[in-house]
Amino acid sequence: MRQAYLLGLSALALLAGCSAADNNAVVTATSLPSGLCFSGGPIYTADDSNPTAQGLAISRKTITYVGPDAGNWCAQHAGKGARNIDLSGAALFPGFTDGHGHLMEIGIKEMSLKLTDIKSIPELQARLKTAVDTTPKGETIFSRGWIETHWPEKRFPTKDDLDAVSPDHPVVLERADGHAVVVNSAMLALAGIDGDTPSPDGGDILKGVDGSPTGMLIDKAAFLVLPFHPELTEARKREAYIKGASLYASRGWTNIHAVSFDPADMTLAEGLVDGGDIGLRVYGSVLSPNGKVMPGSNAVQTDLDNHFTMRAIKLYVDGALGSRGAALFEDYSDDPGNLGIMRMQRDASIAIFKDALRTGTQVTAHAIGDKANRELLDWFEAAFDAVPVSERAVAEPRWRVEHAQILSLDDLARFKALGVIPSMQPSHAIGDLHFAVDRLGLSRLEGAYAWRSLIDAGAIIVGGTDAPVEVGDPMIEFYAAVTRKDLNGFSGPGWYPSEVVSRDDALKMFTLWPAVGAFQDHGLGSLTVGKRADISVFDKDIMTVDGPDILEAKAVMTVVDGEIIFNATQ
Repeated sequence: MRQAYLLGLSALALLAGCSAADNNAVVTATSLPSGLCFSGGPIYTADDSNPTAQGLAISRKTITYVGPDAGNWCAQHAGKGARNIDLSGAALFPGFTDGHGHLMEIGIKEMSLKLTDIKSIPELQARLKTAVDTTPKGETIFSRGWIETHWPEKRFPTKDDLDAVSPDHPVVLERADGHAVVVNSAMLALAGIDGDTPSPDGGDILKGVDGSPTGMLIDKAAFLVLPFHPELTEARKREAYIKGASLYASRGWTNIHAVSFDPADMTLAEGLVDGGDIGLRVYGSVLSPNGKVMPGSNAVQTDLDNHFTMRAIKLYVDGALGSRGAALFEDYSDDPGNLGIMRMQRDASIAIFKDALRTGTQVTAHAIGDKANRELLDWFEAAFDAVPVSERAVAEPRWRVEHAQILSLDDLARFKALGVIPSMQPSHAIGDLHFAVDRLGLSRLEGAYAWRSLIDAGAIIVGGTDAPVEVGDPMIEFYAAVTRKDLNGFSGPGWYPSEVVSRDDALKMFTLWPAVGAFQDHGLGSLTVGKRADISVFDKDIMTVDGPDILEAKAVMTVVDGEIIFNATQ
């Protein structure tokens, strides 16, 4: 790990006399005072026994004081030479954690053709043409981020739309949710997909009235073109991991639960963390398409000195709501006869889960539709019943349902009863409100994005972003959780405003509860004496400002283990 260094909000004063080129130099711990103190702004702890404070002291990696700004507390708890940082009204919080993000893909998105702001099919075509004009003829063009739900055309793009601007370059454009791609005719020909190609299990090749592929490949059907994606070299992966982590630190994140982690990247990513190229904590769940479990940790607690941890597998039970792959009990309201796609089956799943209990492997499983969530909870329960605590490597497995978007009301209380943690992304609700009524009808929205109901039923919620599906901004997620409105302040009819959460609970969704969901709550998640010094500082007090003003808040400082990995004054 890097030598710890401590810089205050007035970092320029500490670096006085250095040239501009020296401003990013690492200051070794031996040249710094013995501790660090924060005061001069509101401090929120996510610790119910001491929810707010006026002063915070750190000695090396550890929080040593949380209390009033009175007396000689700084010197007493951080040492006589401690540096006292004046927050100047900025608000300090436990380190924010993205409980569900795709770290490498966040970086790749920053390096790729941007599609997230596309507002129509002509705009998509225009953006694609810029890539065609700068890409050697015949090379594959790949990007992701489009979503059609707000387009005036009210439909998926097709191969014909892409062929009009890219007849020669094979094209693969992934939908924002990561559960569908649209490809052009050149790519269909390259992959050998035609009207006679059957849809694979767990996927769907959409076809037109003439029986030919439209170019839309849903869920596992997208695997048919995976071998023809542009090569993702190790150098490009390295750049993506570093860019993604740097962006996240600048937004105030201290930790990311990196889901669907490619096992082949573990050595690379761990080296980047240990070498200091990634300053975030990374808690990963390894993508397990074949259901293989990994050797788990027999320790209930995760070693916090190691900023890179892998003890979970990621599985996919169904697809996504937007691309109509989420598995439902009743037909899609806007696609009669379609019940979505189940990507896993009962017997094979329970076998995986029993092995996971015996090895100490945490299970994090994607489930969006009401049927997928019901089935997954049933399978979890069957595995728990089959493997008694005496046979488990970890008595409290803390298994997670990633997304848990559409729930039957009867299943809400089962999360607490089974000890299963819903891992949810508030921004999905404020984006999906523009099409969820079309997909489900009003009656099924009562159990959709049911944050308040789950909490009231005794569950905790691991809050996340699902970036790059969503933006990956902690302020958007916090705002969505406490307002249930889109970024323009709109909330559609039947969107159950009663499902908003309190700001105290929203704070825990991104601090304390992700720590529980990662076996890290013994040392992270709250500003409590004895825990590690992971801290996020924002320029607005998001616990008190008006809802829309939350979106204007920016990170001022990000601290991991007492080391400042982002400082807005630099």
